[in-house]
Amino acid sequence: MNLKPHKTANAPYTLDRFDGFPDAAERKGDAHLCSLSKALEHPNVQLMTNTKVLRLNTNEAGDTVTEVVIEQNGETKTLTAELVVLSAGAINSAAVLLESKSEKFPNGLANSSDQVGRNYMFHQNSALVAIYTEPNPTKFGKTFGVNDFYHANKGYEYPLGHIQMLGKSDEHQIKADSPVPAPGFTFELMAKHAVDFWLTSEDLPDPENRVTVENGQIKISYTPNNQEGHGYLKEELIKALKASGKFDSFLFKGIYFSKGMDIASPAHQNGTTKMGTDPATSVVDTYCKAHDLNNLYIVDGGFFVSSGAVNPALTIIAMALRVGEYIKNNVLKS
Repeated sequence: MNLKPHKTANAPYTLDRFDGFPDAAERKGDAHLCSLSKALEHPNVQLMTNTKVLRLNTNEAGDTVTEVVIEQNGETKTLTAELVVLSAGAINSAAVLLESKSEKFPNGLANSSDQVGRNYMFHQNSALVAIYTEPNPTKFGKTFGVNDFYHANKGYEYPLGHIQMLGKSDEHQIKADSPVPAPGFTFELMAKHAVDFWLTSEDLPDPENRVTVENGQIKISYTPNNQEGHGYLKEELIKALKASGKFDSFLFKGIYFSKGMDIASPAHQNGTTKMGTDPATSVVDTYCKAHDLNNLYIVDGGFFVSSGAVNPALTIIAMALRVGEYIKNNVLKS
């Protein structure tokens, strides 16, 4: 990541429209600022917009990817390359591989292990909003995280997860999650008193939690697990908030509501092309190269074999840098 001083764009900038919003002022450490804009300064880098990868084709031997078939503005085209890196995210990378099936690979490309698409994980996530006794003037509340419950302790045999602050809710978000306001409150007043938390617990790898493709449409099959531990994590947070006395001085003994994130919230997607040393039970090796192919690297959240209970983004970035360095020093030079 290039974090050198950057000349920001001349654009409005407000913290209450920071998290979850594009930042025209270019003050966020996002992919555009840290990677794409710098990469596009090189003459041998091209960004193709309005483009979808349809499939990957191989040579007759089936050990080398030779073509990337794309659709751009409704037109099908074929690109050729000596080395291919697939980084479409755990869901879409799996879908591309499954759609690349052929007579030689009836179950999809890089899928001799039958693991492509399996073990899909995206965490047990919940947003919890507590109504504070005093107004909370914070515009953007991501100021601390708590890992006190990340490991097993005397009260719980297994880890519960991670707690952090969440970007400040506004009245529209609160109304969407809680159609009836708290007694004596308007939605606007609730937002002014809100303190927002994000809770993350690990979901476990399950081969039946998977990505498949049916008639060109991606299908995700997912049965939640580790819900009991996530429930305990919520209880511990609420217990701590009540103990502070700042969330229990209302006439109605404090108001809490929370909302779990379902399968339509795939921000932490991982686990569909898992890493391993045995080609019979994994998809990629320790440098994210597909076991079945000489020149295909799959570098996104798919390589995770377990999800932990924190955002996987930094680990994905670290692995991308590691794999890039490996390709540069060991593959391209040869």
